Amino acid sequence: MGLDKDRRIGRHAILLLLSEDPLHQLSKLEKSNWKACLGKVGSMEAHKVVAAIETAAKKNQIIKTDVYRESHALYHAIIEALHGVTRGQVQLGSVHRTVGLTFAVLRGNPYENEHEGDWLAVSLYGTIGAPVKGSEHEAIGLGINHI
Repeated sequence: MGLDKDRRIGRHAILLLLSEDPLHQLSKLEKSNWKACLGKVGSMEAHKVVAAIETAAKKNQIIKTDVYRESHALYHAIIEALHGVTRGQVQLGSVHRTVGLTFAVLRGNPYENEHEGDWLAVSLYGTIGAPVKGSEHEAIGLGINHI
């Protein structure tokens, strides 16, 4: 039942996010029957970050819009990734912080056994800081959840 080291979904989500050539990375993932999308979001409100990622995942058919457990799994992966960006305190505007993030959403089976089913990974990279230009720093986050 092992995790195939070449199919580590979190690693691939981060590589896709940070890639100099995301189209090449996307084509490699598609050959493995994985689905992925990329996007950007900036906000002082965490719910807007969640909504942007959810919308991109639905629009790009990463998750099915009419299956609750898929939206639920995505939500938990997003929140876990936001914990990384916000250092465990998923608060933005209420504590005078803003983010400018690029995100990747990846869906696939990281296991050798196909019956293990699909998992979702959300990776976030960008800046967080006071809502004053030049008062931000880099941050990265990763969330992984099973469907």
